[in-house]
Amino acid sequence: MGFLSTLMGMLGFGIGIGVGILVGFFIFMRFDSREEKDPVVRPLQQLDSETLSELLAYIPLWVKNPDYDRVDWINKFVLEMWPYLDKAICNTIRSTVKPLFNDYIGMYGIESIDFGKLTLGTLPPALQGIKIYETQEKQLLLEPAIRWAGNANVTVVLKILSLHFTIQLVDLQVYMAPRVSLKPLVPTFPCFSSISVSLTEKPHIDFGLKLLGGDIMSIPGFYQHVQKIVKDQIGRLYLWPKTLDIPILDQSCGATRKPVGILHVKVVRALNLSKMDFWGKSDPYVKLKLSGERLPSRKTTIKMKNLNPEWNEKFKLTVKDPETQVLQLHVYDWEKVGAHDKLGMQTVPLNMLIPQEPKEFTLRLLKNPNPNDPQNKIDRGLIVVELTFVPFRDDIGRFSAHLDREGTDLGVKGKLDNLPSNGGLLLVMLQGAEDVEGKRHTNPYAVILFRGERRKTKVIKKTRDPTWNEEFQFMLEEAPLDEKIHIEVMSKRSGFGFHSKVPLGHVDINLTDVVNNGRINEKYHLINSRNGMIHVEIRWKAV
Repeated sequence: MGFLSTLMGMLGFGIGIGVGILVGFFIFMRFDSREEKDPVVRPLQQLDSETLSELLAYIPLWVKNPDYDRVDWINKFVLEMWPYLDKAICNTIRSTVKPLFNDYIGMYGIESIDFGKLTLGTLPPALQGIKIYETQEKQLLLEPAIRWAGNANVTVVLKILSLHFTIQLVDLQVYMAPRVSLKPLVPTFPCFSSISVSLTEKPHIDFGLKLLGGDIMSIPGFYQHVQKIVKDQIGRLYLWPKTLDIPILDQSCGATRKPVGILHVKVVRALNLSKMDFWGKSDPYVKLKLSGERLPSRKTTIKMKNLNPEWNEKFKLTVKDPETQVLQLHVYDWEKVGAHDKLGMQTVPLNMLIPQEPKEFTLRLLKNPNPNDPQNKIDRGLIVVELTFVPFRDDIGRFSAHLDREGTDLGVKGKLDNLPSNGGLLLVMLQGAEDVEGKRHTNPYAVILFRGERRKTKVIKKTRDPTWNEEFQFMLEEAPLDEKIHIEVMSKRSGFGFHSKVPLGHVDINLTDVVNNGRINEKYHLINSRNGMIHVEIRWKAV
């Protein structure tokens, strides 16, 4: 019993010291009567060198770096708007964080979590400067330097085992220089489709946390630990190249989607088509097109006097959104004079396809897409097509979820990883030209010559700095290695007369770098032009 009493006494002494230190710490933090003194304000010339060196970090960037512009007017605007911005931001925080709080209810004995107080205070963040980058992309790229020493008051109340605990966030200080990209620029207000935000370096964030009235950030080692966790978490989410993307405009408002793959269409045959001609036959052909595309429809050959035509003709269509796009098939009876008679139509949603897996469809022809139209009950025949969606190599990852959802075996996934790399899509975007000049007139347009094909832009009248923003597609069976694409800038006179077309310069672009790197976006000096330049973006999407 003597040994047991001694052991219990030692344990009680150790526990008592630990509890006493913890209670004493909270009492000290709660009833610390030291008053904070008001800061002493003195002119810079009266400060010593050591004090000045400590203040260098707080000098605005527009003073230290000429690349940053002074933006006092923005700070004045934010200051006037801050009471309203504070309420709007806090309401957004409440609605966003509430589902996260609900996820923790029931865990660790937590009965409820809610905000007690939520305000960002009366001191708004200030921009110490802003840097604008000049790029050749369709975007506005800027870096604002933000410093915020606020008096925010954020209180979270937790109810754990019928006990209420209050955690308060105080003395928030933030310094960061995010990179903000407004892209792509479109001719629809507010003239950009989305906002993309990323951090080029980890931000500086300082704050205090009070629990039961005591500042737990004053516990030795705890402050550094929390600081590291916060910076690592923010860096993991938003440190470049990771971004926070905020959509502004719908895709239909001018922000065009980029191609993600190729749809291989084989129009096999049609069966039991309607008789449209006087002698009981038809001359059928098929027009096919993807929804949402401005490109003209593709056509099969015409099968004269045949109600069961065999085509076996293959087509390749560029896919931009396989989840929403639809293949439209229209069967017509060719007429020598007048409009062609419509024999029937049908659609195939691309989300029915598994990437790289051919699928044959036998479709009943309808009069129109309306399922409630009684005319669709009339027998118009059948059409048989075979479809295969082949994603581009750099877009395969986004379709992995679709493969898993469809229960595709490893054999099909293996096909995606071993696609042939010799074919693909060459996309040429002619954005515009600068300082082009014609001797007799300057109504510029551009012409692309590649592998025997000729494409041209619209004519922009009476300008030396035309903007086209037109994209042209070339479907290729093999990569254009060691090949060049020829681009000419011409001027076209309106009306009749001599010198109706005048060359303004040309350029030959080697496509080897495009194939190896996937993309180039450059301005080229035009040959046979004094100062003319053309802005060209070329992308290679391999399958």
